[in-house]
Amino acid sequence: MRNRSLALVVREEKILIVQTYRFGRYTNEIPGGGIEANESPEEAAIRELFEECGVHGKILRPLNIIHREDGSTEYVFLVEIPDEQEIHIGYDPEIPEGQAQEIRNVCWMGFEELSERDKAFLWSYGLMDVPGPWCFI
Repeated sequence: MRNRSLALVVREEKILIVQTYRFGRYTNEIPGGGIEANESPEEAAIRELFEECGVHGKILRPLNIIHREDGSTEYVFLVEIPDEQEIHIGYDPEIPEGQAQEIRNVCWMGFEELSERDKAFLWSYGLMDVPGPWCFI
């Protein structure tokens, strides 16, 4: 499996979410994807954020490193984007031309809007180390 890098972006107590349709169901995810050869995890997080959400970000700090059973590693970073940048639906360049994109929407969601499953993933990614209402739930 390929190593992955993820960008957790929080603005005004809302989390930047990429909504995808994959494997016959809709999911809420944070921007992220595979790390390319000769690319650092930080560079991959910023690239994936741009590809999926159309915004340029800046790494604030690492949040977590997750070692998966398949031997792959996921790197999670807290990322900020300037207030003047507007998010929009991006693309996955690995999807062949003519095939439907998995990304269906990008949006800001409050923690209370997320499913318990989504909350658990966000906590495992390091959201508990980011000031916000999710620290007290």
